[in-house]
Amino acid sequence: MDVTVYNMQGQSVGKLTIDEKALGGEINAGLIKQAYVRYHSNLRQGSARTKNRHEVEGSTRKLYKQKGTGNARHGDKKANIFRGGGHGHSKKKTREDFRLDMPKKMRRKANRNALLAKLIDNEVKVVDSISMKEPKTKDFSAFLSAIKVDSSALIALGGDPSQSRNARLSARNLEGISLVHATDINAFNLLNHRYLVITKSELESWLSGPWSQTGKDAKLEPKGAKPEPKGAKPEPKAEAKPAKKTKEAK
Repeated sequence: MDVTVYNMQGQSVGKLTIDEKALGGEINAGLIKQAYVRYHSNLRQGSARTKNRHEVEGSTRKLYKQKGTGNARHGDKKANIFRGGGHGHSKKKTREDFRLDMPKKMRRKANRNALLAKLIDNEVKVVDSISMKEPKTKDFSAFLSAIKVDSSALIALGGDPSQSRNARLSARNLEGISLVHATDINAFNLLNHRYLVITKSELESWLSGPWSQTGKDAKLEPKGAKPEPKGAKPEPKAEAKPAKKTKEAK
């Protein structure tokens, strides 16, 4: 698959060849959905709490006298049937765990498969570089218009904050635009946006980096793993303590 590479003026400056088989070959909708649900569920904090009538701030004065008005009997205005009152059955749960698990190899395959879906739909805009002389939202909006980004977009920036600073400051106020580090691209944020805008070098790094390991080599020889310092000795295993002798029965 050949993907067009643009410059910031929207002109074609080359091609980038991407192997479809390395991204799964064909779209696996079930795998992508499982990964999306997992990422979405893991965003939940599980700490929702509501206030009852004793915790709502306000006066405890009785609204009106108990008898003689013809109205229902009421105390203060913090009852649950009044606007601004407490909840009748308030939530008092402690933090719940909504976290879902998914093997690393499956997550990586889903992320790469989601990128394949974007490539098939021509929703990946590859540019040679994203660099701006000064932080200016108008210039960044003109850049998106030049590469024909007319909807929500995920902007993947490089790892050097000094080089991407002006781009970050220029794009942060645009509606529908989300900024992310290129290494944090996943199925969830890809599917939440119409387009993906990424530089050629960052896309090549993502395709060949640790996220490309979707087999057994991800555990045996992981890319990007920190090497062990030279001369480091493995920690000795704790010796098993001998079992205590039981007293003989008299």
